[in-house]
Amino acid sequence: MAKSTAKKTKLSKKEYESRVPRLREQLIELQVQLKSANFPVLLVIAGVEATGKGEVINTLNGWMDPRGLEVFAFHPPTDEERERPAMWRYWRCLTPRGRLGVYTGSWYTEALREASIPRSDPKKFQQAMKRIEHFEHLLVADGALVVKCWLHLSKAEQGARIKKLSGNPRTAWRVSQSDWQSHRAYSRINGLGRTLRRTTNRTGARWNLINAADERARNIAVSETLLQAFNGHAQKLKQQPRPQRSKAITPVKPAGLKKLAALPLDQHLSASAYEIKRDKWLGKLNELVRRAEQQRQSIVFVFEGWDAAGKGGAIRRLTSAIDARDCRVIPVAKPTDEERAYHYLWRFWRHVPRDGMVTIYDRSWYGRVLVERLEGFASDGEWRRAYTELNDFEQQLTDHGTIVVKFWLQISKAEQLRRFHHREETEYKKHKINEEDWRNRRKWHQYEIAVGDMLMLTGRPQAPWHLISAENKRYARLQVLKLSCHQIETALAEAQI
Repeated sequence: MAKSTAKKTKLSKKEYESRVPRLREQLIELQVQLKSANFPVLLVIAGVEATGKGEVINTLNGWMDPRGLEVFAFHPPTDEERERPAMWRYWRCLTPRGRLGVYTGSWYTEALREASIPRSDPKKFQQAMKRIEHFEHLLVADGALVVKCWLHLSKAEQGARIKKLSGNPRTAWRVSQSDWQSHRAYSRINGLGRTLRRTTNRTGARWNLINAADERARNIAVSETLLQAFNGHAQKLKQQPRPQRSKAITPVKPAGLKKLAALPLDQHLSASAYEIKRDKWLGKLNELVRRAEQQRQSIVFVFEGWDAAGKGGAIRRLTSAIDARDCRVIPVAKPTDEERAYHYLWRFWRHVPRDGMVTIYDRSWYGRVLVERLEGFASDGEWRRAYTELNDFEQQLTDHGTIVVKFWLQISKAEQLRRFHHREETEYKKHKINEEDWRNRRKWHQYEIAVGDMLMLTGRPQAPWHLISAENKRYARLQVLKLSCHQIETALAEAQI
């Protein structure tokens, strides 16, 4: 159950003013400590209308250093936001490590608004709660502190507050028609709020129920809740043992290695045969991409594979069939300092395409279970839970209608060596080879294990892996075109049923 932190529901002006100076000192100290902390703080202010959510945030903004606090207020989704999965707009507004983000009109508000509409589908509300619960689980597992405050008023108190505001010329502008509509639907909205709090009241992101009848007591309660949660979280992290990073790489799913070994690499395609078939499939792909745009379905291509397996060449052929105005290629390298300040999925959510558009990821979120697993950048717990996280990310894409096409380009170790030497000997290809490529090659078998696990644990019917024999570049490029066409055509047909 949500915890009530409003032990005293009414404060005199004198008592309030005597407590504020010390409270402000503590809040500023929180900000100072947070600057050097390796986690973000997300403060969610929610509740029924007229509880003073905006007043609480303005008060915090006045008591704290506004340079270390960022406020996010979400209104009904814009066209741009509706053309992406529901959680996209919240992911792109995440707070980085070392900072405090205050959220009003948060990921809960839109779900409540839609559910409060008469005859709305209760299943949609349940689905929204599951998305939110998973979202917060990802943040908490990554070390974030999520503090959630639900400001509560009875129906009578809410009505009195709205009348008081609307009766004063200085505050009447704060009362809208939707406030009165919310008051009339109080019982339904309050019941949905109870369900919401019960469903999403998980360890690490529990609800704090705060009585908002007295404005002074409300402001004190929210501030003290934030301070208590921060101090407890910081102490907990200090006591936690350092995450374990395994030195030995052993298969999670041994069948993955067998799947890689079973792929025939002796496929061959002559230049003349390739040119004849290439034009056919390029034309087909162009037609399908235009159909997807007409149906307002976006397409995400994911390219993974060995170094020098031909990902760049395959992508160039693919993009030659797509209008450059409708397509973006995202090359994924080591995360920048900015990207490291966020949850690892943040940099991929940022580039999710709008409906009807195409995004191609040259390497992707699967780095979490490949290079980050092998090089020790992710702890055992982090890369093991990533399989579920990555599947859920793609599930949100496909649930929205996005077509997710994933390729692993497979070559032999001997062929990779030949291509490495060719790059070193060719002037215009030298930039493609570096010491990191050679270091990765020395861990070939370890990477095979990680790739096998990835293929077995993240291939779903809606987003299957296409395992491509890339020993012959022409064959691989044609396979990429053909398999892309087959999957897109099937997805477009299913969407019309």
